[in-house]
Amino acid sequence: MKRKRLIYNTALMTGASLLMSLISMTFQVWLAGRIGADGIGLYQLVLSVTFLAATFAISGIRFAATRLVSEELGLGRRGGAYAATGKCFAYSLLFGISAGLILWFCAEPIGFLWIGDARTVRALKISALSMPLISLCAVISGYFTACGRVWKPTLTHLVEQLATVGLVAFFLSHTPQGDIEKCCCSVMLGTVCGDALSLVLMLIFYFTDAGVRKKSAVGAHLTSRMLKIALPLAFSAYARSALSTLQHLLVPKGLRASGLSSNKALSDYGTVSGMVMPVIAFPACVLTALSELIVPELTAAQVNEDTEEISRISKGIIKKGLGYSAAVALFMFVFAGKLGIVIYDSPEAGHFIRLISPLIPVMYTDVLIDGCLKGLGQQVWSMGINILDAMLGVILTWKLLPLYAMSAYIGIIYFSECLNFALSLWRLRQIMPARTRNSSTKVTSTATANRVKPRENLPF
Repeated sequence: MKRKRLIYNTALMTGASLLMSLISMTFQVWLAGRIGADGIGLYQLVLSVTFLAATFAISGIRFAATRLVSEELGLGRRGGAYAATGKCFAYSLLFGISAGLILWFCAEPIGFLWIGDARTVRALKISALSMPLISLCAVISGYFTACGRVWKPTLTHLVEQLATVGLVAFFLSHTPQGDIEKCCCSVMLGTVCGDALSLVLMLIFYFTDAGVRKKSAVGAHLTSRMLKIALPLAFSAYARSALSTLQHLLVPKGLRASGLSSNKALSDYGTVSGMVMPVIAFPACVLTALSELIVPELTAAQVNEDTEEISRISKGIIKKGLGYSAAVALFMFVFAGKLGIVIYDSPEAGHFIRLISPLIPVMYTDVLIDGCLKGLGQQVWSMGINILDAMLGVILTWKLLPLYAMSAYIGIIYFSECLNFALSLWRLRQIMPARTRNSSTKVTSTATANRVKPRENLPF
């Protein structure tokens, strides 16, 4: 039954992710044509700061909600799942409102001092309105993922995306084409409206969900358990997001220091970050959906000490992910030039797609390994790897971009992705034999008492 549910939910989320990624990429192509590569570059800088604020707004609560609800459901406590979600709501409101206020009142110093472009200030203030909306949606999405009813957040995200695209197009139609500051504000305003619609739909789905009304036993110490999951993950996410944002802000500055003009630096940064990377990431939506869905499955198997299920899920998805990503990488490498022309009418974009395409197997497989680590309670270790990766990325960007321009930028992308993959895989392999020994001892002891043959040769 669990396997059928996983297959159904994976197929549902994969189909929806493909559709949403297609819509997103089509919209990105249209947006690049509407506001230009330099406009995309400015928009990416606003997004990097918004992402940092959103990290603080969420503060690890989405994964905490998924993990905590999965634990309660795995132990048969549906009332505990409802109570855990209520705790997560209070947590998300506190951090979401705080993030919005900080971003609103700090928009000017961030725009003038951090980004170094006054045209970003108004867009940052608009994006501040989304922070409480994002944090609340994260809790409900985590709840439905743990419950196995992923069609509800999936449908919500699809409606949100369609509404956002329509609203952005409407606002941009009333914006002067050459004014990239107002164009960025229009895009952010459409995004905020889409987030508001998403929250309304999520709340409707949550309060009409049959599982919410079921009362039963409640697990002890829900608040402390939530904080133990969310806070370490939050602090790790803060560090990683701050470093990632700093790296993004350093890229245009480093390119300008290498001798490029301001517009050329912004344009090249926008081409790679806002045009090429969405194409590279588009096929990964299949694996991203699977990575998210295996978290509650692995958590449930872990609390029930089902080591065979853990082994089957982990090994199976990594093998499939390697095969799929290798095929995608070959396709991207061979047809990179045509993709650049057909999608963006840009030979330069095609050139960068070909340069980055050999990295696809590493990037895609790392997504699956990250899902395995989170499902097995290794989220803090996973974030530690991400922090180290981001820290080294900042140092390399600061030192190498003024000397080697875009060649250094591509090299840094390769280094960061390979380092993250290698450390994540190493950690997964490290915990596997440890779990084998612990599980074997425990199972053998239980088997002796109950005259049941113990499991042997388990990888965890």
